[in-house]
Amino acid sequence: MAKKAFKAESQRLMDLMIHSIYTNREIFLRELISNASDAIDKVYYETLTDENRTFNKDDFYIRLTPNKDARTITIEDTGIGMTAEDLEKNLGTIAKSGSFDFKSNQEQDDDHNIIGQFGVGFYSAFMVAKEVTVESKTWNPDEPAAMWHSDGTDGYTISECGRTTPGTKITLTLRDNTEEENYDEFLDPHLLRALVTRYSNYIRYPIVMLCEKQRLKEGTEEHPEYETYYEDDTLNSMVPIWRKNKNELSDEDYENFYHERRFGFDKPLRHVHLNAEGAALSYRAIFYIPSQAPFNYYTNDYKRGLALYSNGVLIMDNCEDLLPEYYNFVKGVVDSEDLSLNISRELLQHDRQLLTIRHKIDERITRELSQMRDKDRENYEKFFKAFGRHIKISIYDSYGAHKDKLQDFLLFYSSTENKLTTLKEYVERMPEDQKYIYYATGSNAEQIDKLPQVCIIKKKNFEMLYLTDAFDEFVLSVIAAYEGKEFRSVSGDDLGLDDDSTNDDSSSDEQNTFFEKLAGLLSDEVVRVKTTDHLNDEDAVYLSTEGPISVDMEKLYAAMPNGQTVKAQKVLEINKNHPVYEKLEALYKEENEDALKDYTNLLYQQARLIAGLPVENPTDFARSISALMTK
Repeated sequence: MAKKAFKAESQRLMDLMIHSIYTNREIFLRELISNASDAIDKVYYETLTDENRTFNKDDFYIRLTPNKDARTITIEDTGIGMTAEDLEKNLGTIAKSGSFDFKSNQEQDDDHNIIGQFGVGFYSAFMVAKEVTVESKTWNPDEPAAMWHSDGTDGYTISECGRTTPGTKITLTLRDNTEEENYDEFLDPHLLRALVTRYSNYIRYPIVMLCEKQRLKEGTEEHPEYETYYEDDTLNSMVPIWRKNKNELSDEDYENFYHERRFGFDKPLRHVHLNAEGAALSYRAIFYIPSQAPFNYYTNDYKRGLALYSNGVLIMDNCEDLLPEYYNFVKGVVDSEDLSLNISRELLQHDRQLLTIRHKIDERITRELSQMRDKDRENYEKFFKAFGRHIKISIYDSYGAHKDKLQDFLLFYSSTENKLTTLKEYVERMPEDQKYIYYATGSNAEQIDKLPQVCIIKKKNFEMLYLTDAFDEFVLSVIAAYEGKEFRSVSGDDLGLDDDSTNDDSSSDEQNTFFEKLAGLLSDEVVRVKTTDHLNDEDAVYLSTEGPISVDMEKLYAAMPNGQTVKAQKVLEINKNHPVYEKLEALYKEENEDALKDYTNLLYQQARLIAGLPVENPTDFARSISALMTK
């Protein structure tokens, strides 16, 4: 039998097929199963124009058979089959697609869609096989069966064979194992099952394999003995949940699918089932809003994106282009028959299609989160507990580019409502004479509530937002204002209150000199010292700040791995109605330099402790306290 050369520069193109086009060798099984599915679909299409033929879906299947002894894998279908001429035309010319030609001639619009279009998927078999044999027979009884054989190098042979039933059987003789590559793994039924589940689970025809099983021998119930038997298992589920009618599905069905796809172990808060039909692009999608963040969510190991399918065939597990980064917590699948895939069916050719789908999914996620926030606050707070920090990071990292979309999803603890609140709800409650949105920072609400500076706003009966996440203040600095209302920290030097004139430190040159003296004694730890009459009688001092960096920002920078030395411009505010102020004035007038320095430093260290900053020299601080106690 004469060997025929491939049409095209076979060796170069075949080498490209094996080593460049496909990135993962296990893809061969997906490609061959997809081709088998196409072959069965072609039978269906022919019945549409041939009154003498009928299509009974139950008569069609795809069979996998691993043979460990012969080191072969066979993929057999009951599809349309090929003549010798078809084999030469479709397999003898690399990149010649019979499916594409067939699809181009069909105008029917139904649930049967030809998957293959490039004519290269078949040759992925040579990534794992050193020889490939194709035996095929058409449904025409007058046409003899034909066999195609090649080792993938310089050509192929075509001859008649003894196949008697319609369909195609592809036999792969695996490559020899090497130290780097173990091709025998593809003979493992468990691996084959896993690959079918991953890539071809939603092929519409059953993919069957004869599987070894164990059962109890009859009559050995008292003394159990087991025997081996073999039975066909269907490896795929065939009908994906997203192709089913929503009315046929329950919440339990959606939840089961969530767990089956291993999107998470939690119970999702929401699910959305989309079925979009369009002239240029149609797609189906199911996506979920989880209730818990994965353990690796805030690490580089976390993979975002939705699973992308084309006609039920998995293209990629995590298609990042289908989700904006700020909604990376969403899990789900998208399936479209209109995607423009590249030649390997692993990547997409046109971003425009993905952008269209992404835009619609983005809109729907926004709507779902908004509805949950407004109508199901309990579950929304669960969501925010799990993913609120990511929403904040998304606002900050984008330099505010997404703040208009995301700021209404933020929650902060309210000083007056004693619960979480949105910025919108806060602004709606603001009295007419309140100019700013006030906030205070700390580790928890109880600790914040005891801060001396908080009483300044409490006296005005103004609501405050208690920021308990170290990242919160950075987010508000990016947002800057909400509905025209600027944010003001209660620890800031300028609270914008109508009676701030009471803090005017310019009453006399002598007093200003006194404050400059105190600031100088603190060795540039503060930018200035001033008095305040906003504190309660028992509170002597607190730290406020000037400029964009607050005390809490300073703490966060210091805690970063690189240990950034970013310092806030601190202002030491002393309660002018507290006895300690009188004591400092007296020491200043007495020119008791040493005592004034000790007292001023003690007061500053107290202020640092109140602000949550560490005492700069704990030993000296403790000795100073002891010395003071013995006077």
